[in-house]
Amino acid sequence: MRFPLVCSATVLAILSGLFPNPAAGQANPAGDTPLFNVDTTLVLIPTTVTDPLNRFVLGLQKDDFHLYEDGVEQTIAHFSGEDAPLSIGVVFDTSGSMGVKLRTSRQAALQFLKAMNPQDEAFLIEFSDKAELAVGFTSQVQDIQTKLMTLQPGGLTAMLDAAEMALREMKKAKNPRKAILIISDGGDNNSRYSAHEIESIVREADVQVYAMGIFEPSYFLGLSKEEVSGPRLLSELAEQTGGRTFTASDPNDLPNVATRIGIELRNQYVLAYSPKNQKKDGKYRKVEVKIKDQPGIPDAKVRWRLGYYAPSE
Repeated sequence: MRFPLVCSATVLAILSGLFPNPAAGQANPAGDTPLFNVDTTLVLIPTTVTDPLNRFVLGLQKDDFHLYEDGVEQTIAHFSGEDAPLSIGVVFDTSGSMGVKLRTSRQAALQFLKAMNPQDEAFLIEFSDKAELAVGFTSQVQDIQTKLMTLQPGGLTAMLDAAEMALREMKKAKNPRKAILIISDGGDNNSRYSAHEIESIVREADVQVYAMGIFEPSYFLGLSKEEVSGPRLLSELAEQTGGRTFTASDPNDLPNVATRIGIELRNQYVLAYSPKNQKKDGKYRKVEVKIKDQPGIPDAKVRWRLGYYAPSE
């Protein structure tokens, strides 16, 4: 299964909501349809910049960024520092281990959804013994809110299967910016997919992964290897995509964490470039983003998607 990170010119019209089109309104000789280069390939890299106090650094311009692919600096063709429509997937754990934590986890999901704008869309996947698409893509947040209120805990944890389903569902997204939020209390013990398979799929997907987990001090006692490795897997998945994992020992902290994730998604820069390496070899390309030194912010931290798979013939 391959989820390409790159965008062909056939979807550039979609990107008009994310990047201004300087040629907008220019008609071709045969009519009033804008001209596009059908061979264009764009790579989108969502980027977050924070200061030492973990506050967002806003107001940066395209010239403040340097972007590299496999060590070769690239030309940033398009740049956006403005909020843009999002396609969001909420992946919600309803396994038996959630128990009394389900209420605050539900509150966290509802809090996260409050950050949605009218142009956004979202879907809901719930998982216990198996993953299930509870609500498909919709801009009606109340549909997801209503479904969340009916969920009850029970069964095992098929978290990896839920992640795979979310990545597959995200292929239907209408917005170029995409994010998945996984809310779970631990690892996997009932999935068909392996951790290695999910890691590979995530590296191929044009999606940021955020995870919220509640792990009590005694959480790891008596659990299987797969369950213990769950929090680490979530962290690795998030890091690959430029997202983050937030953990809490107190379920009451989760709504505040959800608010933080929603704010972060609204305060990102998006860099787009056409790779200098035009080979369609299907190989993984490493990406690095650097920023110029900013006055008064000596230790700014930059997070970005770490790479993508090139198109194949």
